[in-house]
Amino acid sequence: MSYKTLEIKLANKAEHRHLIQNKRWLYYACKRLIDIILAVLALILLFPFIILICIKTKFSSPGSIFYCQERIGFKGAPFIIYKFRSMYADAEINGPQLSSDDDQRITPWGKIMRKWRLDEIPQLWNIIKGDMSLVGPRPERQFYTTQLIEIVPNYAALFLVKPGLTSLGMIEFGYASSLDEMVERAQYDILYIEKRSFLLDAGIILKTFFIIILGKGK
Repeated sequence: MSYKTLEIKLANKAEHRHLIQNKRWLYYACKRLIDIILAVLALILLFPFIILICIKTKFSSPGSIFYCQERIGFKGAPFIIYKFRSMYADAEINGPQLSSDDDQRITPWGKIMRKWRLDEIPQLWNIIKGDMSLVGPRPERQFYTTQLIEIVPNYAALFLVKPGLTSLGMIEFGYASSLDEMVERAQYDILYIEKRSFLLDAGIILKTFFIIILGKGK
């Protein structure tokens, strides 16, 4: 589904007109500037730690250090998301699968990374490139977005903003291990679209920080 199709679909519904008409240019300009500054600072400060993660990931199991996957982002456009590989090679040889707490495809080191969300660090590069933001709905694969658009009313509204490294759905619901859970989590992200602001973004970042510190990432 193209962005123009999304825009027309939403504009035809009175309850969504404010999502189209209210561009919030100052909010988006400042948000982008903050994204770049914080992402660059994080990469610089975490650089020694990133090197250690690369070495540990390389020798933890056969396979590449980074995992690249196509996701659907802003305006419904696909982009490549980057992560530290947390699963064994060819984990999805049989097609897209959601992970669960007892997923045997995840390596022992991968479980540690997911617990502290270390596998998400490479997405700082996605933020610098402009594919993502620090805060926004988590991007999904087209295999799932196609289904969610049909199931969840207004799910297409999530493509009106850039996807995020963290989200309201992630801090309030967490990871989804089934389509039903993705549907439930989507309600939080739709709420974020309606209520987004600097204050809400700051609150999401702060709560994400505590989740990471407490090791409750997964």
